[in-house]
Amino acid sequence: MSSKPCLTSLKAFESELGVQAPVGFWDPLGLARDGDVLAFQRRRSVELKHGRIAMLATMGYITPEVAGKFPGYLDPSAGLKFEDVPNGLAALSKVPGGGWAQILLYMSWCEVSRGAGSDIASGRPGDFGWYVLTSSDPEEKTKKLNAEIANGRLAMMAIIGMFYQDGLTGSAWGDWANYTDSPLRAVDFSTELGVTPPLGFWDPLGLAAAGAGKTQDPAVVVAQFKRRRAVEVQHGRVAMFACIGYIVPEYFRWPGLLSKAENLAFADIPNGLKAYSYIPLIGWTQILAFVGTIEVYNLAGVSDDSRTPGDSPLFGAFGIPGAGGISDPEKRAKSLNAELNNGRLAMMAIIGMFFQDGLTGSAWGDWANYTDSPLRAFESELGVQPPAGFWDPLGFTADGDAAAFRRRRYIELKHGRVAMFACLGYIVPEYYRWPGDLSPSLGLKFTDVPTGFAAFSKVPLSGWAQMIAFAGTVELFQYVDDPERAPGDFKNAGLLGVPNGFLRLSDEEARKKKLAAELANGRLAMMAIIGMFFQNGLTGTAWGDWAEYTASPLRAYENETGVQPPVGFWDPLGLSASGNNFDFQRRREVELKHGRVSMFATIGYIVPEYWRFPGFLCERYAAPIKFVDMPNGLQAISKLPALGLFQIVLFAVNKKLSAELANGRLAMMAIIGMFYQDGLTGSAWGDWANYTDSPLRAVDFSTELGVTPPLGFWDP
Repeated sequence: MSSKPCLTSLKAFESELGVQAPVGFWDPLGLARDGDVLAFQRRRSVELKHGRIAMLATMGYITPEVAGKFPGYLDPSAGLKFEDVPNGLAALSKVPGGGWAQILLYMSWCEVSRGAGSDIASGRPGDFGWYVLTSSDPEEKTKKLNAEIANGRLAMMAIIGMFYQDGLTGSAWGDWANYTDSPLRAVDFSTELGVTPPLGFWDPLGLAAAGAGKTQDPAVVVAQFKRRRAVEVQHGRVAMFACIGYIVPEYFRWPGLLSKAENLAFADIPNGLKAYSYIPLIGWTQILAFVGTIEVYNLAGVSDDSRTPGDSPLFGAFGIPGAGGISDPEKRAKSLNAELNNGRLAMMAIIGMFFQDGLTGSAWGDWANYTDSPLRAFESELGVQPPAGFWDPLGFTADGDAAAFRRRRYIELKHGRVAMFACLGYIVPEYYRWPGDLSPSLGLKFTDVPTGFAAFSKVPLSGWAQMIAFAGTVELFQYVDDPERAPGDFKNAGLLGVPNGFLRLSDEEARKKKLAAELANGRLAMMAIIGMFFQNGLTGTAWGDWAEYTASPLRAYENETGVQPPVGFWDPLGLSASGNNFDFQRRREVELKHGRVSMFATIGYIVPEYWRFPGFLCERYAAPIKFVDMPNGLQAISKLPALGLFQIVLFAVNKKLSAELANGRLAMMAIIGMFYQDGLTGSAWGDWANYTDSPLRAVDFSTELGVTPPLGFWDP
């Protein structure tokens, strides 16, 4: 009976702000068990104050590290500059007495200006009459206030951690060099495989640490580390195979039977978790025997100190039994590091695939199963474009709130439009500037203003005033959001956003297409302008001056064959960033081979359309084959006799120039297109007869002037 009043009193607070999933109303110390509303409101007021201070304090730790410090003097009389004040707890000793007085006076004013406890007296803890997180929509306001409480709680935890780190090491972020007695230093794993930036040696659970409650013997610590690393490598390898096992059957399956005794074909096995119920007992026996054999012999190499964990003496490159390994130590270490990282990624990926498969019953998760998803409310909105479709990885629209979606779309459009203008502002001045004076009173010409960040210091005060006034006018009066219109569609804006523009799109389909294009271009521009800002800030020039990168390893190859205008040395994936000349030469050799093969293959597609050798391809074959009997394209592979394939392989095994390289690169692109066209239509060139639904057939232009062989009607 005594527990019932307690339960009733707790229910009084379970609908309060801050009661959030998954914990719900959380009061492990029972502070609210007496149901005292006044005490609850007092504690909530204190929690909010502490949370707000903690958020500001956390920003105070981070901002000086990232954004720098204010210029000028903090205390001119003491000759103390802002840049002289260290970050963190060390700053306390630098603040002058006058500064402390100002801080205390400000805090006191904030505390008592509206009357001590005024927020509690009004029944609204934390409400001091200064509204930032507010909304006319009660539900939206509650959501924002809940977010403030959650962020404040997180900030209180964060600032305590920062204080502890700062007090322990004397550095705001904690300098690893100060941890001389750390048990992680007992055995140095920082040079082990798998230690890659940006995390370095990452062991948040302290599994590799020696110390209190753990063994102090370095030999045992090393043995445990090697065992865990071997297990990690094994799990990574299995996960990589598992990921491939999910993906490949979507595109290809073996022909024939998996089990003749049960008349079970490979094509009958479903993809994903459902496949387990189809595998016969003998199949499971074979799998377990194979895995057991590899496991027993692979783990035999763990105790071998001369080999890295996961490197078994019985398995070579790509895990092939008895295959040779990689002799170059540097290349071998790089390949093993890549394997570790790929394995870690695959372990995350396969868990996601299992979850998706178990949730929807489909290996890839069938969108048709998510009939009640709130995301369906937005799947027909502008900006939903292939291949991503409706893409919201952070789940901003998971609550299905149409008003919040509209607001975010409105902001996205604004940012995209500004970013497009900003990108043009970076590019156009490189080719053209207005003639004459920007500011006649200052004698400042347009040509005197540099491109990029450096322009900020040149724009006069009146110029800034004009820009702010223009932006404000556009924001407040010209382009005003109308709830009756689509986000970003302003009554006063015409085509291309021209104010009061008279050109408008009457065709609704064309209008949607252009608005979707604007969204896509705006997204691209937002990514582009961030890259331009970064480049500008890094090198001091809007485009990044290549002359600044004197130590770049890419300079080792800038005079190589294949470096041609307008791209120059092009390596977007950074494959040659290591400066390894052996790797570069190997890749160049492979590129040349592929290019040469592609050039021959492209010619092999084209020439048979106009000419073939006379006579027999294989006269002594059981069924003699003439050259004219060979179909063009992929179908020819099934007609080629085994002896012909053998000759081709022998020729390929038997075994410079900028033009050849360029042509080879073009041919590699061309042959991929030909393969795709051939596989799609069954014809090397794609049979026009297959395109029965093409919009080009709506009006027959094939008899018009200019339609001439071999292209026919050509409208790419």
